Amino acid sequence: LNITGIKQSLLSPAYLHTNSTSHVWAFSAIAELIDNAYDPDVNATQLGIDVEDIGETKCLTFLDNGAGVSPHTLHRMLSFGFCDKDKFSIMRHKSVGQYGNGFKSGSMRLGKDALVLSKHGSGKDCIVSVGMLSQTYLEAVGAETILVPSVSWTLNTEEMIETPDRKSSLDCITQFSVFRSERAILDILKTKIKDTGTYIVIYNLRKNPAGDYEFDFTKDSSDICIAEDESTMENRSLFVRQDRINTNPTTDYSLRDYCAILFLRPKMQIFLREKKVKTRLIKKSLSKTLVDSYKPQGMDRAQKIVFGFTPETDNYGIMMYYRNRLIRSYVRVGYQTKPNNMGTGVVGIIECDYLTPTHNKQDFDNNKQYRSTLFALAQKLNDYWNEKCGDLDHAPDELVREIVPDQLWVQCENPRCLKWRKVPAHIAAEDLPEKWFCKDNKDLMYASCDIPMEVDELEQDQEPYIKTFKKRYKHALLNVV
Repeated sequence: LNITGIKQSLLSPAYLHTNSTSHVWAFSAIAELIDNAYDPDVNATQLGIDVEDIGETKCLTFLDNGAGVSPHTLHRMLSFGFCDKDKFSIMRHKSVGQYGNGFKSGSMRLGKDALVLSKHGSGKDCIVSVGMLSQTYLEAVGAETILVPSVSWTLNTEEMIETPDRKSSLDCITQFSVFRSERAILDILKTKIKDTGTYIVIYNLRKNPAGDYEFDFTKDSSDICIAEDESTMENRSLFVRQDRINTNPTTDYSLRDYCAILFLRPKMQIFLREKKVKTRLIKKSLSKTLVDSYKPQGMDRAQKIVFGFTPETDNYGIMMYYRNRLIRSYVRVGYQTKPNNMGTGVVGIIECDYLTPTHNKQDFDNNKQYRSTLFALAQKLNDYWNEKCGDLDHAPDELVREIVPDQLWVQCENPRCLKWRKVPAHIAAEDLPEKWFCKDNKDLMYASCDIPMEVDELEQDQEPYIKTFKKRYKHALLNVV
């Protein structure tokens, strides 16, 4: 078939903004950049998120210690629809990204312009690259399609890799980015990134109509918060996500709290404004834990659901993960949707790899399988409440007093390890050091980074707990009669 002379489709620069609007909630855009560092093709063990003033420009930056990207991969990263992450996936570490769009939609939601600097390879084969995705630049030059200037160098010689557009690309980058010379770019690549990794700088950050940044950088010097909105009431109210009804979990407006639960099995250290995020094994943070299961239609295996109580006042509901990544958080179902206190404090956790995430990875496709899952989760949450609280409309006082995690797990600080270890029952969380390593473990069977992680019974196949409430309720009725 002869395709000579057939016109190519063009992609208007305006699409960069249009595409970013899928992220109604700002943290979902940040999550896209966290995913890129976590995914197995990069496989970073550490990610730093910070607010930096570069020159006179306030920037949001992301620095990881992953594999970095080659010049070819960088160009695909700045383009649309290219995604080959699945070929890097392994059994317990599968890629979250699927559509080849996350970096573009996420970065352009946070600011008008983004610069990607990366170091890839080692020794004489080490290549450093810089690429720019910039709405400001495209508007200034009157571009009719999306142009992505990029330049690469051999690190040890600092020789620019020859491409037809290398000089014009460098001129554009130094004119429209926060780094105004080739020397400045090379110095950053050498000093910011130690061995390999990627440094993303987002600038011309998004502001609200009043001219203020949408993020509050001053409320907490170790956090990035979504700024409070002016409400129509007398007092200011915290930002509430559009899908919330009468709830306001801290994870909705505190990036530190959100990052702490973003992954079901955290495998990467996240440093927010130079302070480490205390990531949580959320399954292990619950009290009175019971395991139930749900077998989706057409699936060979049942999906495990972990239920338990949390001491947190507002942060409860169903947590729905996909390939280890949080998609929906604190979804109120069953008793929790009623105008009483039934279901209060109950958290349910399920990994829904059989469902399909939406484009922005903050929901699932609203199909029959998804709706059936929510219906089943509501029933099973009600069963758990009945099992623990009977027909009471509130948790018994003795249960509330005993809401402490059933087990205490802690993560090794060694970035080459990052295994989670179960702490012996007689040790309290407050007795642990700020930085804990496997060698500190009092359980000598797991006191080395070389020893595999302990098998977690909640990760093993097991039968759902035996539900006794209906039998007890029926027996109570017979006694009354």
